[in-house]
Amino acid sequence: MHTRACDLLGIEFPIFAFSHCRDVVAAVSKAGGFGVLGAVAYSPEQLDIALSWIDEHVGDRPYGVDVIIPAKYVGDESGGLMASQVRDLIPEEHRNFVEQILGRYGVPSMTEEPEVPGSDRRMPFSKESTDELLDVVWRHQKVRFIANALGPAPAHLVEAAHERGLVVGGLVGTVEHARRQKAAGVDLVIAQGYEAGGHTGEISTMVLVPQVVDVVAPVPVLAAGGIADGRQVAAALALGAEGVWCGSVWLTTDEAETHPVVKAKFLAASSTDTIRSRAKTGKPARQLKSAWTEEWEDPANPKPLPMPLQGALVAEAETRIARSAATNDGARQLINYFVGQAVGQMNQPKPAAKVVLEMVEGYIDAASRLGSTLTTA
Repeated sequence: MHTRACDLLGIEFPIFAFSHCRDVVAAVSKAGGFGVLGAVAYSPEQLDIALSWIDEHVGDRPYGVDVIIPAKYVGDESGGLMASQVRDLIPEEHRNFVEQILGRYGVPSMTEEPEVPGSDRRMPFSKESTDELLDVVWRHQKVRFIANALGPAPAHLVEAAHERGLVVGGLVGTVEHARRQKAAGVDLVIAQGYEAGGHTGEISTMVLVPQVVDVVAPVPVLAAGGIADGRQVAAALALGAEGVWCGSVWLTTDEAETHPVVKAKFLAASSTDTIRSRAKTGKPARQLKSAWTEEWEDPANPKPLPMPLQGALVAEAETRIARSAATNDGARQLINYFVGQAVGQMNQPKPAAKVVLEMVEGYIDAASRLGSTLTTA
């Protein structure tokens, strides 16, 4: 299983693992794949700590970082809003609705915590906040790849990465998005289908990947969405992809920091137990169905706010839910997380390295079966 993606990054297997967990990133890279740390939720200080840890635990293997600079968000005309500005923009109706949800499900309040000095930082999803993260990324020499989601890779990101010899990737959900990423100068295009967890478009992976392959050639493409075993890896390469980008499958691995209640839900879930909802971030994102998504899907209730207002609105509520879910039945009903339709295949916890090796073995078996169908007659 050797492709141009392997050559670009000097890796053994073209299996890319997107994760917010540093342990997963390091484990996958050490196993011959390529770990990519989702950095959007980190402060610059937290990111530096995480990348330093990965540097120490990944050996001589490379890894990557994923950031998010969406093409459009509230406050983009001014370079992004401060946390206090975002809080001021949240309608009282929405604040009350969130409190009503928590009250109906009996979720306890958090104990009073002192305000952290400097906590009024710029919100995520802006050029300024991402530039702060990139300044950290550039200091870590084992980072060989940087990806941007929710829009074309900005010129300043592409230029800065290429100056440092890094490979640049961009996630897309449509052919038009792919054209824009190619025009922006990215080195890898990640074609992410409807099945994926997190922010997705409306076109399935099987349909999207070959169209993107044709449009961006000769730029190599990674397939994303609904990929959790070696058969799906083989299918992705058969569609013309040069590798796979996986996120959901790592959420039930031994190394994952997934909330224990959420992990148990994932292990028991079927592929019909997910939904694309704006309830968490303000943009359509596939996640596990729960009482939380049901409340926001009810037409009688307020609609989710646009990004980044929705995330700011629900942040404290999600913290309260997570802190009490282990012992509070209402919180257990509400708690959820991003996950793709491949959750129906994620029914057994495993080490991340074992997932990588099983994908490779499954790919070899699938490719062998396909090869046996060829005739020389």
